[in-house]
Amino acid sequence: MPLAEIADSFFRPALGDLVPYEPGKPVEEVQRELGLERVVKLASNEGPFGPFPAALEALERAARELNRYPDGGAYRLRTELAARLGVRFEEVAVGAGADGLIDCLCQATLGPGDETVFGWPSFASYMIDTVKQGATPRPIPLREHRYDLEAMREAITARTKLVFICLPNNPTGTMNTRSELDAWLDDVPDHVLTVVDQAYFEYLEDPDYPDAIAEYLRAGRRLLVLRTFSKIYGLAGLRVGYGISAAPVISAIGKVKRAFDVSHPAQAAALASLGTEAEVEHRRRLNVAGREQLLAVLRAHGLRPAGPAVANFLYVDVGEDSKPFFEQLLREGVIVRPLHGFGAPGAVRITVGTEEENAFLDRALGRIGAPAAA
Repeated sequence: MPLAEIADSFFRPALGDLVPYEPGKPVEEVQRELGLERVVKLASNEGPFGPFPAALEALERAARELNRYPDGGAYRLRTELAARLGVRFEEVAVGAGADGLIDCLCQATLGPGDETVFGWPSFASYMIDTVKQGATPRPIPLREHRYDLEAMREAITARTKLVFICLPNNPTGTMNTRSELDAWLDDVPDHVLTVVDQAYFEYLEDPDYPDAIAEYLRAGRRLLVLRTFSKIYGLAGLRVGYGISAAPVISAIGKVKRAFDVSHPAQAAALASLGTEAEVEHRRRLNVAGREQLLAVLRAHGLRPAGPAVANFLYVDVGEDSKPFFEQLLREGVIVRPLHGFGAPGAVRITVGTEEENAFLDRALGRIGAPAAA
């Protein structure tokens, strides 16, 4: 039989209806397709600034050693993270972004008959990585654009292994409070591992936002906490994130993780980015100002973002199908994210840009007008 004629039955049944993750369009692709000189990408929740100076210097040094495989155990980075976070080395996993660790966790824990619970719309990988393992996802509708933890608790069964809590939620940009997490952890059954996804942790300054590592995990709660260097640290292109949990969870993740999945430059840049608290604070302040500017721009054009938003992006309902609005902006040189794959086909997510990028979006919206359903 020719390779092109391999039957669907050759592949695992769980993959039959799986829709793979669809990343945001690259700037170069849009420029090439539409013949645009200037394109602004506000689609993927990347920070608008590049790596910190110390990380750039580390990358330059690391480039001289690209003939060598990286440290598969990420010893130096894990050691530094453990020291800074007040946990043991054995409680730290490093992976290809927080997303890579979600995939590994699902490989290590899920099989047919198992279940996961998470809010919806939310980060698509919770759904995708559950289905890939032949397990059953239980997406629970948000309440006022926030995770409905009470409804999620009711959805837990004897088959539930993982509960994902996206904090703050991607794509709505909203958060659950410390008291809500306290109540959740007091009530969740012992057979469930709660995964608190804090990919946007460094952007938060709300006093009701909990530090899940310091407040819960170090107190012995049954958690895996995820964070990343992709956002405020400006290292999205290098794919490096980390997870903190009990040693048996980290050990299981290590058994399924790809060898050398985090490159030497990625490890070096992440390590150099630690200890840059003043620069992180500066970017946090810039993000607050940029988010307020973006909020004002959208409201001025008749759009009503969900809120209160606390991260580096805004969520906007634009009608039954967000594709036309997305395509109109695309032709004007602005890439935003339609959210069909996140469970919100009538919405877009717009990342906070620089002051100039937000102004570029303002002018583009002025040319296309607000969607009719806004």
